[in-house]
Amino acid sequence: MTYEFPKDFLWGAAASSHQIEGYNKWNDWWKCEEAGLLSERSGRACAHYGLYKNDFQLAKELGHNAHRLSLEWSRLEKTEGSWDGPEWQHYRDVVKTLSDLGIEPIVTLNHFTMPLWFAEKGGWKNKDAPRIFARFAVKALEELGEIVKYWIPINEPYILAFLGHLYGKWPPFEKDLASTLLVMRNLIKAHSLAYKDMRYHRISGTVKRPIIGIAHAVTAFHPCRARSIADMAASHLRNSFYNHSFAASAIKGRLLLPFIRNEQLAAKGTVDFVGLNYYFRQFIRYSHPFPKKIYPLGDVCDLKHHKDSGPITDMGWEIYPKGLYEVVRNFDRYKLPLMITENGIGTLDDSLRTTYIKEHLLWLARAVQDGSNVIGYLHWSLMDNYEWADGYSKRFGLVGIDYPTLKRTIRSSAEYYRSVIRSGLIQD
Repeated sequence: MTYEFPKDFLWGAAASSHQIEGYNKWNDWWKCEEAGLLSERSGRACAHYGLYKNDFQLAKELGHNAHRLSLEWSRLEKTEGSWDGPEWQHYRDVVKTLSDLGIEPIVTLNHFTMPLWFAEKGGWKNKDAPRIFARFAVKALEELGEIVKYWIPINEPYILAFLGHLYGKWPPFEKDLASTLLVMRNLIKAHSLAYKDMRYHRISGTVKRPIIGIAHAVTAFHPCRARSIADMAASHLRNSFYNHSFAASAIKGRLLLPFIRNEQLAAKGTVDFVGLNYYFRQFIRYSHPFPKKIYPLGDVCDLKHHKDSGPITDMGWEIYPKGLYEVVRNFDRYKLPLMITENGIGTLDDSLRTTYIKEHLLWLARAVQDGSNVIGYLHWSLMDNYEWADGYSKRFGLVGIDYPTLKRTIRSSAEYYRSVIRSGLIQD
């Protein structure tokens, strides 16, 4: 069967500043890298800061008409209250280059990193953090709003809170539930305040009306299943399966983290579109009504316990293409346009990447056919990059990077993706 995407569909890729620009010396990640607290230093990364014109030309050759990037706040405000004019000019040149190529820039204001001065004030735990961030958001609109229409104030707020403040894997390496909840509250408040200030701030008439969304990490939640009926009977799991189903449904139904419900209600009406970052499925096992980790009612199961789990990527994530359909259909209930703001695979096997793209786009096309209002798909990532705590070993790029020489090589998966973009069609 052949599926057709909308004619005005946004096709492209995504990236973040710290992962590709190089030498972002003024943020919390760089400080932790230099202190040896992470497996690798980002260093010059992909040197995208100086090579962005070349990289965007590659995106154009690959048929992309949209590109998601992030601003490095720590470059733009190296010390509190002091804006760096040449750095703002750099980002104006970046977004103008995209626009001149016919590529729609989609700008993220915070993709995990923060200025050192902000981190030293407590970062997202500071009670003034939402106000400080909203000030930066308005400045970005004033500087870039003549070119940029789509904005994402904060990328994956829950992931930032979990990995930095609960599991201790990212800066500031905390393992504290109270801090996690405080950070999540402030991130939601920061998004809400940035939205309101950007939408209602009096600015030049040449600035485009901002369309503001959020990039939300989403997962297909499924109940834990034993490997066989015999296993279930032997271990008396038959009745437990209904509990597992209830736990998975509860988390999927946004009973997750009820402690921040007031902030969620305050943020209602502060998104014009929803960005979905989808990579994998998780199996949920019922445990008890109080969170052992962070999910109420259940914990994540190890994939090895599941008879129907699919292939595993280099990141340890299961490949489950149908999950993209499931999360899109689940988010239809919000009656907002949906954009796939990240979807990709870390692998050295590019044929697997091609299959990954095809199967996920097939399920996305089915969601569109079934009535979902999906306006775009952005693959993660345009090029290989610094994959946070995992360093440079994980390869996500449509374009491969030889780090010693910085040579860019278009992969076959990128050419397959280009063929879908050009035709607007995909066939199962």
